[in-house]
Amino acid sequence: MLLEKARAKINLALDVLGKRTDGYHEVDMIMQTVDFCDFLTLSPRPDERIEVRTNAQFVPGDERNLAWRAADALRKATGCRKGALIDIDKRIPVAAGLAGGSADAAAALRGLNQLWGLGLKLDELAQLGASVGSDVPYCVYGGTARCKGRGEHVVAQHVGPSCWVVLAKPPISVSTADVYAAFAAESVQCRPNLDATLQALEVGDFARMAQVTANVLESVTIAQYPEVARLKEQMVKLGGQVVMMSGSGPTVFALVEREQRARRLYTTLRTSVKEVYLCQTC
Repeated sequence: MLLEKARAKINLALDVLGKRTDGYHEVDMIMQTVDFCDFLTLSPRPDERIEVRTNAQFVPGDERNLAWRAADALRKATGCRKGALIDIDKRIPVAAGLAGGSADAAAALRGLNQLWGLGLKLDELAQLGASVGSDVPYCVYGGTARCKGRGEHVVAQHVGPSCWVVLAKPPISVSTADVYAAFAAESVQCRPNLDATLQALEVGDFARMAQVTANVLESVTIAQYPEVARLKEQMVKLGGQVVMMSGSGPTVFALVEREQRARRLYTTLRTSVKEVYLCQTC
């Protein structure tokens, strides 16, 4: 039996460059894992069946689950005929812009690689993960990375010390596919400068980072869910130094350098927002 963490991600910058011939969008993103996790327990089965169980009511346990699909892809790629039971202790909100499903798939790949004694390297697992979902290759690695293509081209970045992160999810769920379908490149008014964002991140200059980074999907999601904009404004007033929507939303995050300020922001938000989480970058 193995225990594997599936860490959530936030987007420190997200730019959409256009639509590709394969139907996906070309993106350029800075991704960052945080120490807010789902937990996967992986156990061998005496047969060849893949079984997924989860404590989340609306998360499927069959082939619609990304962890199931990752396990199936791993077996097909390696010729392995072993089975596994994957228990997912789900803590990352669903449809929240935090890549919870992709993180579960990546954790399943890492864990089953060990459980089944396959000996694949992370690069091989990441390449395999690209067939499961666009964010899965990044989630295999974690840390800070610049991701291009449809998200599968991952380059690790060296940045400064960790900082505090406050995550706040309004009581709505957002479809990533719907947000991308509504995205219009010509309507983007503020694009991120990813090189400048990385430079600011490396030295911990949050004031500079707030000036040069952006998420171009924010305007699409906010047009449908104005409460995301109100939540952003509230988190800025409460002391968030860099405040952005993560992915296609609706979760908004605030980067905060000092623990005391982060805890104050977290405590205050909890009086009006049900789903608020305090964590750190990792």
